[in-house]
Amino acid sequence: MEEIASGVYHWKAPHPKIKIEVSSYYVVDSGTLIDPMLSPEGLAWFRAGREPERIVLTNRHHYRQSDEIRGEFGCPVLCHDAGLHEFEGGPEVEGFRFGDELAPRITALEVGAICPDETALHLDLGPGMLALADGLIHYGDLDFVPDWLLGEDPEEVKRGLRASLSRLLDRDFEALLFAHGEPITSGGKRALREFVGTDPSIASG
Repeated sequence: MEEIASGVYHWKAPHPKIKIEVSSYYVVDSGTLIDPMLSPEGLAWFRAGREPERIVLTNRHHYRQSDEIRGEFGCPVLCHDAGLHEFEGGPEVEGFRFGDELAPRITALEVGAICPDETALHLDLGPGMLALADGLIHYGDLDFVPDWLLGEDPEEVKRGLRASLSRLLDRDFEALLFAHGEPITSGGKRALREFVGTDPSIASG
């Protein structure tokens, strides 16, 4: 696990279904886990005075290993209302809406486009952080997921994502946190502005 900012941890672990490493994050002060896989240290790391109080999913597909963590600590799992159909019949997941403060200084923001529950989390911590779901990935360069994951009209989805990501530039942040890929701990806002600006039909903000 790596402390990427004061009290904010990042780690990677192989996803059992897609067989690639994905990223998870933990905000110690508020006890907020984001898109969790178990860390390499396992549950023991959380037992050492860092017990989670909630799990937040940036979209419904990121439940990952929430069962093991909730089973140990009894913390609720939160997903945007539009994604709750994924959990009909269990496991129990609570809904939130865009604009809600999910934990102290953590606010849910709308992304959409790729799916209705696609959420960004604004972390008003340090210089500011923005946690993204599947709308943008970072493996060397910023990019979208492959076209075959973007539905019948990938270019239209990309246009929608660029528009949504452009609106997020109104927020104060310097770090970008990705569910898929390495975080950008400084210069993240500049990188995002340059990325959305690659489409001349979208204002960079």
